Amino acid sequence: MKKIVSTVFLGLMILLLYLPILILAVYSFTDSTNIGAIHHFSLQNYVTLFTKPELMEMIKGTLILAFGSAVIATILGTLGAVGVFYSGRFGNMVIGSLNQVPIVNAEVVTAFSLCILLIGVFGVDKSNFISLLIGHVVLESPFVYMSVVPKLKQMDNSLYEAALDLGASPAVALRKIVFPQILPGVVSGFALAITLSLDDYFITSYTKPATFDTISTYVVNATRGAQTDIKTALWALSTIIFVVVVLAVVIMNVSGSKNERKAGAGNEEKR
Repeated sequence: MKKIVSTVFLGLMILLLYLPILILAVYSFTDSTNIGAIHHFSLQNYVTLFTKPELMEMIKGTLILAFGSAVIATILGTLGAVGVFYSGRFGNMVIGSLNQVPIVNAEVVTAFSLCILLIGVFGVDKSNFISLLIGHVVLESPFVYMSVVPKLKQMDNSLYEAALDLGASPAVALRKIVFPQILPGVVSGFALAITLSLDDYFITSYTKPATFDTISTYVVNATRGAQTDIKTALWALSTIIFVVVVLAVVIMNVSGSKNERKAGAGNEEKR
């Protein structure tokens, strides 16, 4: 009975999470302008998405910002995690606790703070995208840190110490011993950073140039009176993003499973 209840509850939760997205995906392949009635199936929303210059510019700018900020945040977050991990118990505890504050803090507070600090205090010009890039890096770096730290705790630290004993410099030992072991965490952090950048609204809206829009800010503005074809094209964009995310998760899980099997086979051979 408990198994049946658990299965039904899990099924309802999954349905609650994915049914709205599936409905949106279905409507993206129709000529309907409002949710509620399907008249004919059509690919016009996807044609509009890839032929409207303003939509293509918005998507291109969003992707450039996401990947650029994710690269910087991944480097900073990874180096920070490695540095804190080898700094001793006190530094690990203090920095680890401080790193959790931006994660649990309300994003609107971070957005206001960055706006005041960068634009009000330091006088950064929003038109050159520096404030926007810094804002996204500040948002993403703590999450990269949190993704890398568990892998550092799971790795075999004796290999790093053995490399130092055999004459390797700390930089060489870090590059050849530590980094390969924490690579899955780095990749996860990078993927999470991209997702956070694509999804962010508050920090983007307070630090972006007036003429620039990301997907999140464009969608919010589009619901306030944009053309109908633009609104429905955004249904298609949302569907594409969802499919890409699902494929990325599946690929990462399959790749992780293969690596675990290879590692397990290697350990069996050593035994």
